[in-house]
Amino acid sequence: MPRIALATYDPGTEPNRDRDLPVLLRALTDAGAEAVAVHWDDPGVDWSGFDLVVIRSTWDYAWRAEEFMAWAARAGNATRLANPAAVVRWNTDKRYLGDLAAAGVPVVPTRYIAPGSAARLPGDHDFVVKPTFGAGARYAARYAPGERGTALRQLARMHEEGLTAMVQPYVRGIDVGGERALQFFGGRLLHASRKRAVLAPGTAYDAEKVAHPDLEPWLPTPSELAVAGRALAAVPDAPELLYARVDLVDGEDGTPHVMELELIEPNLFLFLHPASTATVASAILAAGN
Repeated sequence: MPRIALATYDPGTEPNRDRDLPVLLRALTDAGAEAVAVHWDDPGVDWSGFDLVVIRSTWDYAWRAEEFMAWAARAGNATRLANPAAVVRWNTDKRYLGDLAAAGVPVVPTRYIAPGSAARLPGDHDFVVKPTFGAGARYAARYAPGERGTALRQLARMHEEGLTAMVQPYVRGIDVGGERALQFFGGRLLHASRKRAVLAPGTAYDAEKVAHPDLEPWLPTPSELAVAGRALAAVPDAPELLYARVDLVDGEDGTPHVMELELIEPNLFLFLHPASTATVASAILAAGN
């Protein structure tokens, strides 16, 4: 009977926002595992007591990135961590998009503005500013060319906190085709979903956003599957990934481009794809044995 920890965040007095967590715990228990949900930052946990630690919903890590990466290293040294700590460190910083682009993967064009660097912003098209360390559209906003002053104030605020900014063109394909999330588990396509644009014009960068608006099941196209496969193949050192989510949007040429590659704590959307629960549980059990 493998002992498996599903790492999540500490919600305090509020309910845990991970709707999949109790479903997955029940499926693992029914399959014969000893499965528990554990707060990743609980100092009293002995991670070596588990056969496998699966990072599931550590959704507060973006505010504590260095602390989280140190935890991943400790947990990975104590037992098997999925995904591995080296993957966590690489994927935490969204400058990995540059690595994907260098490997020939089509990605949304991205420039980076570190603290102390010149703030060069587009002057002829809508653009998005967000941090390289972030989740759930934290500190992300969409701007028109005439909103440069507001965008500069956002950059100043982010730089005060030591955050490097990403600047991307607003990909108008999102308004038509949405953003498609292709989820992989155990090395195979699990399911796919589509959501509509998260960043509405005029929404403040520090406002809370709806992370997955109008989420619906999606049947990925052959071209989407091909780009997702190229992105996963470009992860450094070809690690064994238990899970992955590849977010795609249509570029100016109408072909799929990677918006984000999520290898840390992607929402699995099992509430939208209940038939996938058994597949996820089986893959976790296989990894824990």
